[in-house]
Amino acid sequence: MVALALPAFGALVAEPLFVMVDSAIVGHLGTAQLAGLGVAAALLTTAVNIFVFLAYATTAAVARRVGAGDLPAALRQGIDGIWLALLLGALVIAAVLPAAPALVDLFGASGTAAPYASDYLRISSLGIPAMLVVLAATGVLRGLQDTRTPLAVAVGGFTANAGLNAILVYGAGLGIAGSAWGTVIAQNGMAAVYLWVVVRGIRRQSCESGRTAVKGDGGTRGWWAALRPDPAGIRACAHAGLPLLVRTVSLRAVLLIATAVAARLGDTEIAAHQITLTVWSLLAFALDAIAIAGQAIIGRYLGAGDADGARAACRRMIEWGVACGVVLGLLVALARPLVGPLFSSDPAVQDALMSALLVVAISQPVSGVVFVLDGVLMGAGDGPYLAWSMLITLAVFAPVAFAVPALGAGLTALWWAMTLMMLTRLAALWLRARSGRWIVTGAAR
Repeated sequence: MVALALPAFGALVAEPLFVMVDSAIVGHLGTAQLAGLGVAAALLTTAVNIFVFLAYATTAAVARRVGAGDLPAALRQGIDGIWLALLLGALVIAAVLPAAPALVDLFGASGTAAPYASDYLRISSLGIPAMLVVLAATGVLRGLQDTRTPLAVAVGGFTANAGLNAILVYGAGLGIAGSAWGTVIAQNGMAAVYLWVVVRGIRRQSCESGRTAVKGDGGTRGWWAALRPDPAGIRACAHAGLPLLVRTVSLRAVLLIATAVAARLGDTEIAAHQITLTVWSLLAFALDAIAIAGQAIIGRYLGAGDADGARAACRRMIEWGVACGVVLGLLVALARPLVGPLFSSDPAVQDALMSALLVVAISQPVSGVVFVLDGVLMGAGDGPYLAWSMLITLAVFAPVAFAVPALGAGLTALWWAMTLMMLTRLAALWLRARSGRWIVTGAAR
């Protein structure tokens, strides 16, 4: 599991570094440009992240077929996911391009920042299909128990993005538009590498088996036929991913509500909240790496018909989740005095941050189990339960969060509400794991 989780963590961390590099380079152009980038990046990240099911659902489906010993079907499943990513990307572009100025205004960009935000959003939206292909192809490789290739591609993409941004923003004098074009080129390059890897796998499988990876063709068609879109397969991918889309949107709603509530508490609180949320998100990446390994491992066991192996793997991963949560919690608790000065010189922000980070530290063992069980149920293809449990969690969290300013409480109370959210998720996921109803063996759920 460690061999899968460590490269997965590296790949997860590399993606947000794209935005950090853009921010560092664009920040030297001026405050208005940086503010515009902040608005556009938030919109772009939201537009892409709601489709993260392309990675999660594909990982589970491919891993099941690998476990069942049907590699051609696993690769076919991956191609269906990639085609779905391209279709969704085209739809998002069609929606974002004409609506970019309205979306920027809706987000509250100032009059000076809005033009820069619109330009960046329009250009960077051209890379959305590539970003979604990267998600789907990453899911394919994770399902094949390969997390090293996604790490290598992510590092290469990050390096290319940094170089292109510097060249296009300053060398070519394109300003913030150069940053957007650099990201688009880097993302399309990553997608091209992933497609090459997947196509190479199909060709190799075709040569080794003496037939193509297309089910039922009897080997009478060329391997390239496996790359053609299969409407039935694409619909099946969309159907499997819909519950995970609901889950993801519900989780994003929780984070947006928390930010909105923190904004009502005052400038000091929202500043401290953003720093706390940044730390929380970084910890989530570390724990999500275990969940990704869980998706691949559980899917493989269930595909192979090994229910006992799936249960044993689930127990081991829970132990890992608790252990990692304890370690991360201790690190956060000890590092609290260093985090505040790193992000802010305002003593009031630092004071608010100290107590909020302590709550985050205390909640990390809970988060470790939640992320692991989330990955286990994803690997089992138990998307509908994940969707309903997250909707229930949102229903529990929202009134408690909105009550924080009404009761005159502060940022620490808001982060206790976030901890309640994680405890609610833990209860729902633990009950499902204990029931055993997620254990459905076979090549498909």
